[in-house]
Parts: sequence; structure tokens; C-alpha cells
Amino acid sequence: MEAPSALFDTGLARRRLTRARRSGFANFLLDRLAEDLDDRLGAVLRPFSSVLDLGSPSPVAAQVLSTRYPQAQQLRVAPLPEAGRNVIVGDPEMLPLAAGSLDLAVSLLAFHAVNDLPGTLIQLRRALRPDGLFVGCLLGGATLTELRQSFGQAESEIEGGISPRVAPFAAVREAGALLQRAGFALPVADTDTLTVRYADPFALMRDLRSMGMTNVLTERRRTPLRRATLLRAAEVYADRFSDPDGRVRATFEVLWLSGWVPHESQQKPLRPGTAKARLADALGTIELKPEDGRSP
Repeated sequence: MEAPSALFDTGLARRRLTRARRSGFANFLLDRLAEDLDDRLGAVLRPFSSVLDLGSPSPVAAQVLSTRYPQAQQLRVAPLPEAGRNVIVGDPEMLPLAAGSLDLAVSLLAFHAVNDLPGTLIQLRRALRPDGLFVGCLLGGATLTELRQSFGQAESEIEGGISPRVAPFAAVREAGALLQRAGFALPVADTDTLTVRYADPFALMRDLRSMGMTNVLTERRRTPLRRATLLRAAEVYADRFSDPDGRVRATFEVLWLSGWVPHESQQKPLRPGTAKARLADALGTIELKPEDGRSP
């Protein structure tokens, strides 16, 4: 049996990120998510002795960890070389860490571009000690829906077909199920939708380039984008997704995931039939039994 082909060209993704950093990295989205990460970690009332930032495109998550847990052993697995004593260059899909070596792992906007997300989560779960915590986020299915629709219409009109330009992102239910499959306990998945406004669609495209988030799909079209298609896509975008002041909207759906490595101290659901109080009493309603002959 042949191995499935990779969805993402990871080598190209690194080159695009390198270019973005050299030309002035657009960090506004990661800065906002780092603030959210700090808030989420603030709700966890326990210390961590070894912490990891896994694959975040910039070191903002590592900075959150060093500020919040200054006494902990710090480690960052970065996609590209960067300054820092505790930084190693690595791939989230080939995690260079020993089993049970971490208490806490975080990741911002890295996992939506891995080819094997279930395998990545399994490796991460193995690297965490019992009662270790993972908190991270990736882009969800509604991300850049405006851009996807605009290019789809433009290509259909001008070129007679649609090429893949925006990656297929995960849905929140899928993400939560993946945590369970990877062996995490108490999994939580929730979404946060961020809307960014731009003067025009070309400003959005420049920002995506400056974030290293341009098309790295393996099945992307290799021929240059036609000027007519680009202009038509921008026209459709402005017509369908602009506000009264003329600025256009861009959606970034962020899926937040968290899960704990199983430990005997964690809460566990009761076995069916062991409850000591009736749900009807708690809700102040009447419990209808099958023999009553009444439908609920």
C-alpha cells in the first residue's frame, strides 16, 4: 500500500516563513493569541516545572511561558533558527523529546499546517508526564472564507475551474475528537472568531505574505496566477465582503484545544446508575416513566 501523499509542502512553508521574517513579520495575530494563552494559563492553579512552546511561528508563546513560570525549565521547538539558549529547531511531526519529559506544552498557529495532526498529538501526549497539560490553538474551518469564496468565483468565471488556494482547516468537533484519540483526558475544544478589517483585499494578501501564510498546499496550481483572475477576485471580495466605509473583512477562526495526560488524581465520570439524586428533582420537573403511558 502506498503512503498517503502529504497535504502540505513543509519545506516550502519554512521558506515562506523565512521570507516573511526577513521582510518584516506581521505578528499582530500571534500577539493577540499570546494574550489569550496567558489568560487561559492564568486559570490553571498549579505550578509547572518544565514547559514547552512547540512550533509557534514566533517566540511570543515562549515569552508568555518565561514570564508566567520563571522558575520552570524552558524549551522552545522553533520552525527556524533563532536566538535563545533553550531553542532547538524541529518539526512538530517528529518531536525530539523524551517520553514523560514535560509538564506543560503550548502551541500557537502551528498544528493546522502539519500533515499528520493525530500523530503529532500522540507524540505530544507521550512527551508529557502524567497530569501534564497541553494548551494550543490552530486555525479553524471558517478562516479566510471570504478569500476562498472570492477566488472560487473568479476562477470559475475566468479559468473554468477552481484550484486549491486556502488550506482545509479542522472543525471544532473534529479537533476535540482528535484529542481523545491521542489519549488526552478532560479534552476541551472551543472557538474564537476574529475579524480583521483591511483597506482592500490586496492589503489582506500582503499581510498573509508577511505572516508566511500563503499557499503551501502540495496540490496547488503551479502556473502563475493570472492578473485577470486576481483582479476579478479582488472585485468580488470588495462587492461581497465590504463594510459601509469601504473596508473589507477577513475572518480568522481560532480553535483552542486543551487536554490533560491521564492521572489518578483527575476527576472521572460516575458509572451509570450510581447517581444519588434524580435529574428531575434538580430541574424541578416531573419524571415520566414508560409505564405512565404518557409521552414526554
